Amino acid sequence: MNANESILDKDVAETISGYIRNSSERLSAALDKHMQDTFQPENRKVLRKFSMAEAGELIGTSTSNIRKLHSEGKIPEVESDGRGRRLYTAQQIHDIRKYLAETGRNSASYKPGRWSKDDHMQVIVIANFKGGAGKTTTSIHLANRMALKGYRVLGIDLDPQGSLTTNFGYRPEIDFRESGTIYDVLTYDNPIPLESVIRKTYFPNLDLVPAGILLSEYETETALSFTQGVAGKLPFYVRLKAALETVEDDYDVVLIDCPPQIGFLTLTALCAATGVLTTIHPSMYDVASMAQFQLLSSNLLATIEGAGLALDWDFMRYVITKYEPSRSTQSQIAGFLRMTMGNDVLENEFLNSESVSLASADQKTIYEVDPSTQVKKTLDRAINSFNAVATEIEVLMQESWGRKPSDMIRERI
Repeated sequence: MNANESILDKDVAETISGYIRNSSERLSAALDKHMQDTFQPENRKVLRKFSMAEAGELIGTSTSNIRKLHSEGKIPEVESDGRGRRLYTAQQIHDIRKYLAETGRNSASYKPGRWSKDDHMQVIVIANFKGGAGKTTTSIHLANRMALKGYRVLGIDLDPQGSLTTNFGYRPEIDFRESGTIYDVLTYDNPIPLESVIRKTYFPNLDLVPAGILLSEYETETALSFTQGVAGKLPFYVRLKAALETVEDDYDVVLIDCPPQIGFLTLTALCAATGVLTTIHPSMYDVASMAQFQLLSSNLLATIEGAGLALDWDFMRYVITKYEPSRSTQSQIAGFLRMTMGNDVLENEFLNSESVSLASADQKTIYEVDPSTQVKKTLDRAINSFNAVATEIEVLMQESWGRKPSDMIRERI
């Protein structure tokens, strides 16, 4: 189609819906080709290797201790770059952490996840009423960071747009056109076990439950269940909670990326949650939208509680995203939120960074990009902000397991 053609020209498209479908298929094919070109030769994403300094930070030990362990033959040698600097895969980092947990002083500090069945699996829901509030960016970066720190993580994409799924290198409309998503677990018509749709990813310790466009059918099915009845079937507000109970022993934390609405999908997630993160961009429009989101969700959840479901959240926090501290209006709004909501607002913010934008253009997080491809100062600043937010959430998780924040401090040998 050239610039002078109109979608209303019968020679261009028989119907407007046909035109839109053709456009969708062209765009989807182009995106699939772009992904294959980007991730050649595997045609799937792979995770980069990490420097010794990065490995030490993730494990919680010094580079001198890692060198000592190598020299004493207590851990295997690893690949080196052209200048002789050691490079570690994520799995090798996990292996070193495991060795220290089994043999090192203060060994318990190298075990970040659940220590026993008394430590319940954390189910953290990332939600907001408004699109563009950074929900998926928050979800994927938290999932990456926690997996690299040694937690067993399950990411669940509960948005029919499948943005989280796409971040893992999939094309939902191609890879999961008919099946293989969380919809197959939540549907009222012959649901399947959750473990059937869990996919291993290129990130050790991080699994994914994908989403696809069919997931939007859950909204309609749930609405119909109120008029047609759900005899012998679980009501919507316990469907995900029950599914997660079947994988309770396999994960330390589940991160759920919700759609930008307060529909049945979001409510289903909130009813399964042990913790809730509400992302918010520091603008008055977004603050007003969030207030409406909170009011509506509180009313709906009150109705669900009236039906007999006891919600049991360990924490609920607000996460300021896309923050630019140099902009006085954003600083003022951040201050307003903290004055109004107190400690419910996380102390640290996700910065609005060029590093995040550049990484996203390649369908990567800032933890995946090769540091040599970005300005070091800018990348480090972004990583530090994301790490700080993730650490706050880690502390909340650890406290819910009855541990003090100091228990998380790794002993520097």
